[in-house]
Parts: sequence; C-alpha cells; structure tokens
Amino acid sequence: MSKIGRAAKAERTATHKAAQERDTWPVRIAGAASEVADQPPLVALSAGTIVLGAVLRRPAVMRAGLRMLASHALATGIKTVLKTTIDRTRPNKAMRDGHHIGKGSGTDDTDLNSFPSGHTAGAVAIAQAVARDAPAAAIPVRLAAGAVAAIQMPRGKHYISDVLAGAAIGWVSEMAASAALRAGERRLREAWARYAAAKTNSEPT
Repeated sequence: MSKIGRAAKAERTATHKAAQERDTWPVRIAGAASEVADQPPLVALSAGTIVLGAVLRRPAVMRAGLRMLASHALATGIKTVLKTTIDRTRPNKAMRDGHHIGKGSGTDDTDLNSFPSGHTAGAVAIAQAVARDAPAAAIPVRLAAGAVAAIQMPRGKHYISDVLAGAAIGWVSEMAASAALRAGERRLREAWARYAAAKTNSEPT
C-alpha cells in the first residue's frame, strides 16, 4: 500500500473511531450548536450586519457585513461545485456500508456529499471576515470556527480531509472577497474624485 493509501486508511480509521461518540449527549449538543454555521444562519448574520450598519449610519459596520456576505457566498459556491463533482460517503454511512470516493454525478444524496465540509468553509469565511474588520474579535470568532470544524468528525458528518478542505476554501474565499471589495472601493473613490473635479471645473469663476 502506498503512503497516500496508508494515510487515507488512517484518516478513515481515526474518523470512524471519533464518530462512535456521535450519539453521546455532549456531541449531540455541540453538533446542534454547530448548525449556526449552516448557510441560512450565516447569510442572516451577514445581512443583519449590513442592515445594522445602515441603520446606525456606520459605514465600517456595513463594510464588515458586505465582506462577510461576499466571503460566505464565494465559499458556498466553491464547496457546492466540489460537492457535485466529487462523491464521498459520509462517515456515518461508511461505517455501515463502506467508504466510497470518486467522480461525482451531481447527486442530491447528502450521504454522498461529505467532501468538502460546507459548515467549516462558511464558518472560516465568516470568521476571517470578522477578524479583518474587528481584530479584537479575531480570537473568539476563529475559536468558534475551529469548534465548528472539530465537531464534524465526532458527529460522523465529515472526514478530517473534508474539514481541512473546507477550512482552506473559507480562508481563500475571504481573501478573494476582500481583494474584490478593496478594488471596488478604490474604483468608487476614483470615480468620485473625477466627478468632484469635473463639478469644480464646471462651476463659474
């Protein structure tokens, strides 16, 4: 067996061992709490931050909400593409029926959508966005994202590599979204400067 094969077998063994705790009450409680990282709650949190910034007339808060929403949207798009192109049995099912990973068929069967972890991708994307705009909150939000990621194996929802891939997706998505927002803000400032200059030049002296 190759090194990759041995590593994959070790990953499955470790994850299945962790998933034996999936019916214990601590894992059930932590798993239920981790659902805050599902798509609807994170979209609502991002949209709510934008609305709060608008109501309070706080551009910085609005910017943070936009960053959160854009980062999450990109992470969701990437993980969705991967889930439809790669089939992987979730640990819960693999423990009963055997593990499978291969080319995807766009299946809607959630038992075959283990790779990557969408909850982890979304949680990391949002955490990174918040940390960028509110450095004081960086440690708590990153710890929360880490907790969401860590509970996925005991829940039997994801393998370790699913979670690592989700974390990478979230991190890259926030970086890309932030770069796009910076470029957009720069263009707006340049457009406003041109407008102000044109208006000044057109005024009678």
